[in-house]
Amino acid sequence: MTEQVNKKKLTKSDLIKTFLLWETQTEVCLSYERLMSLGFCISMSPVINRLYDTKEERAAAMKRHMVFFNTENNWGAFIPGIVASMEEDRANGMPITDDLINNIKIGLMGPLAGVGDTVTQGLIKVVLLAITVNMALDGYTFAPILFFLLYSAYILGIGYFTFSQGYKVGKNVLDKITDPNILHKLTDCLGLVGMTIAGAMIITNVGIETSLVIKDVVIQDLLNEIAPNLLGAVATLSIFGFLRKGTSVWKIIIGLFVVGFACYFLGIL
Repeated sequence: MTEQVNKKKLTKSDLIKTFLLWETQTEVCLSYERLMSLGFCISMSPVINRLYDTKEERAAAMKRHMVFFNTENNWGAFIPGIVASMEEDRANGMPITDDLINNIKIGLMGPLAGVGDTVTQGLIKVVLLAITVNMALDGYTFAPILFFLLYSAYILGIGYFTFSQGYKVGKNVLDKITDPNILHKLTDCLGLVGMTIAGAMIITNVGIETSLVIKDVVIQDLLNEIAPNLLGAVATLSIFGFLRKGTSVWKIIIGLFVVGFACYFLGIL
């Protein structure tokens, strides 16, 4: 009975505040180093303040949510919802680790971003603009206001629905996971998914090619036969290695500029 009385619980007000902070803050404080992580951390502040009592616990929770993160806001609201549920279980003694929380965020952010960008940007916004732009061309002055109202209703409606569903799913699933071995396997699986997504992002977004030719051998063609975009992967892994050693981000950026210019003038890139 005492455990039930002392059990920490997020209130409806906490969840609404978290959702509103998520919707309004995640896209206004982006950075190339962490993208949406600062906004995610801010949105978690009502959850953290409710569940953790000491300054040290709150600082650790904030640090936990400052890792790289990026997704689509509306469908991606599922993620802060499920994370809020996980933080609640963690505060009540369940074996929810930092790795498990971050791996779930990493594993979900890519698929939800794909769905959200496709539906929101490629479908809903296009349809609403097609309707309201034609209305504006026909002389209906309230057309821009109508677009704003309809699009805002969609964003808030879908966002809150996915957020609340994420919180419910987290409670239904995580309450049943008490075996540390299961948690360890789940963490490994989600970590594998996250690494797969990260690898795909490297291949598609980090394009580095060499123009070097040695004795009629095109080096880039040779590298492509070994592995597509090998130079991009090597560069990314090198940067990751420097970050793990604690090298300043600014030093890495300056080093990239120096190496890039040097390779360009030497005819390597």
